Amino acid sequence: MNGIFAVEKPYGVSSNKFLQQINNIFTNSTIFGADLAELRKRKLAGYGKNSARGLKKANKAKVKMGHGGTLDPLASGVLVIGVGQGTKRLQGYLGGSTKLYDTEALLGAATTTGDSEGEVICRTEVDHITKEMCLQTAKKFVGELIQTPPLFSALKMNGKPLYEYAREGKPLPMEIKPRTVQIYSLEVEESDLLSSDHDYKLKESVIDEDGTPLESKLSENLLLQSDKLHFSKQFMELAFQEDFRTDVDPPHLIKDISVQPLKAPLLHFTAKVSSGTYIRSLVSDFGKALSSSAYMVKLIRRKQGEWDLDSNCFTLKDFQENEEIWGPVLKKVFEHGDEINVLEEMKRSREKFVQSEHQEQPVQTSEERPEETSEANFEATGKTDEKLAA
Repeated sequence: MNGIFAVEKPYGVSSNKFLQQINNIFTNSTIFGADLAELRKRKLAGYGKNSARGLKKANKAKVKMGHGGTLDPLASGVLVIGVGQGTKRLQGYLGGSTKLYDTEALLGAATTTGDSEGEVICRTEVDHITKEMCLQTAKKFVGELIQTPPLFSALKMNGKPLYEYAREGKPLPMEIKPRTVQIYSLEVEESDLLSSDHDYKLKESVIDEDGTPLESKLSENLLLQSDKLHFSKQFMELAFQEDFRTDVDPPHLIKDISVQPLKAPLLHFTAKVSSGTYIRSLVSDFGKALSSSAYMVKLIRRKQGEWDLDSNCFTLKDFQENEEIWGPVLKKVFEHGDEINVLEEMKRSREKFVQSEHQEQPVQTSEERPEETSEANFEATGKTDEKLAA
């Protein structure tokens, strides 16, 4: 079988490791048995029938599979997967699909990675931030936006991770090239905006070997502070016409880390963006635009292209069920694509499977049934007499 489908990647696992989990399930199922048999046959033919190496390669054959866009381990949500010939269609998802993200962030601190995995760079005042400021700030990013990839990303220079340059305080061999992305919408969730009633604890400072908070050194690292804040082309044009202010006051740094509360105000928004957009960078820039700082604590990819987490997306739990349940649904998705409502089809398939299992159970004859005890006969007779008396 060949095609494209979407599955919900859970929090805490890398995209590649999760892909391997799905691959192992598919490879060990009978659903892909014919495809794997043909693949093994071709591998044997390539090495010759008597080749021990060919036999070893054939036995290790797995379902051909790839994904259409990485999700960090801290992120969850839609992961588009191509199987067999479907892998050839993944390029369109890697470079040309629209994505919808649900994001939560904490205001008042910045980290080296832009999320809760990194080390604290600085802590900033948040008392001046109002809900109206957040709502107005969101509008400044909607449209065509210049964005610099995070310093702590998958990018490397001269074979060395950018993270190491930052920690060592060394200059980069070359400038990180900014990219143009599209922010189609950015909607702030007002119900929990600036709330401290959440489960996220503000990251604690890391104490360096000499006994000083690491953030004191990191905050002086020009490499970590070099990102220029950009607003969208559309906002800048409007600001020029209406004579809006576009500069931003610098944040007020908190030097005494004991002043910072354990709970920080929450920023929660949904963003519809183009491929290549770094949500961590968007969160960081949002904090800067508020004359403060921010780092991401939660990210859910709710949509990618035509695939929607709430309708046509499988879960890992689905594939851990009997293959007679998920196999027919996956085949439908391969044939008809995103128009198949996976949630509804999986429900129907489960019901059908349970019915077939029930029908296949042997019916006991009177000779096979165990004799009832005298106590059971008495209870049954008593109930019958009660009905007759009524």
